[in-house]
Amino acid sequence: MGENGKKVIFSGVQPSGKMTLGNYLGALKSWTKLQDEYECFFSMVNMHAITVPQDPEVLRRQTIELLAQFIACGIDPDLNTIFIQSHVHEHAELSWALCTLTYMGELNRMTQYKDKSRKSEQNLNAGLFTYPVLMAADILLYQTDLVPVGDDQKQHMELARDLATRFNNRFGDTFIVPEGYYPKETARVMSLQEPEKKMSKSDANPSAFILLAEDADSTAKKIKKAVTDSIGIVKYNDEQPGLKNLINIYSAMTDKSVEEIVAMYDGKGYGAFKGEMAEAVVEHLRPIREKYNYLLENRDYLEGIYTRGAEKASARAGKTLRDVYDRIGFIPRKF
Repeated sequence: MGENGKKVIFSGVQPSGKMTLGNYLGALKSWTKLQDEYECFFSMVNMHAITVPQDPEVLRRQTIELLAQFIACGIDPDLNTIFIQSHVHEHAELSWALCTLTYMGELNRMTQYKDKSRKSEQNLNAGLFTYPVLMAADILLYQTDLVPVGDDQKQHMELARDLATRFNNRFGDTFIVPEGYYPKETARVMSLQEPEKKMSKSDANPSAFILLAEDADSTAKKIKKAVTDSIGIVKYNDEQPGLKNLINIYSAMTDKSVEEIVAMYDGKGYGAFKGEMAEAVVEHLRPIREKYNYLLENRDYLEGIYTRGAEKASARAGKTLRDVYDRIGFIPRKF
């Protein structure tokens, strides 16, 4: 429970490039509904990003771009604590303490590590192996109650819970044991070209994903080129996965139900459906893109946000870390 009596939510996003429509509908759009009810900490987790090689200038630029997209999508810096992970040194310090409680077998079992190690044999570094511990530190530092997580992060969430319980059992109650938060209304957005795969900006085919920051014409063209089928009837079922994906996106962007959308195109073909869907998506994203571009021209404003955010985050994280250090037997520093 936070200092204001609200439950605490923590979520971090790697600054690994511009966000897709999938990131927006799967995370950011639902976050805007959390900020009134919960005390939220949102972080650009650049320490996680360096587990794979990064161009320093690109990493700096993408971190600022991610912050601008957070705010453009409706994350209010006056209601939430928004900060850059590396600005709060407590993340690294708690991660080290938690590493001493983490078993090698637990990290060996992480499916994401197995997947990434196969793809990154030239860069099989210790950070790639231990980053789930840093993720646990991210969460536990803020006495987090709830963590929005996708299916691919469930193992990491369980590790955070196990480490909190293990520390509490050994040293006394210190951490809140967090729960995963799974919003029911979150849309699962699939590739526009291979609808059996999740939408991803790393897709080799740029027509497969929509970026929040791309221009309106590109978005409209990608929707009109999206894979459907030869059936030609607007229906919502698993036999038409491409169309089902488009209907899900259309529904999430307009707040119309799936049933309403299907009824709207009764007797109409895919051309009419895609044309009107493209227009709806472009209009929904227009103010986000305009605000994003405006924010990137106002770097002083963004700097003020991440500076205040780090100060606030560090105050909360420092309190937790001091408690941890006291319990494990470290002498407190006097300066």
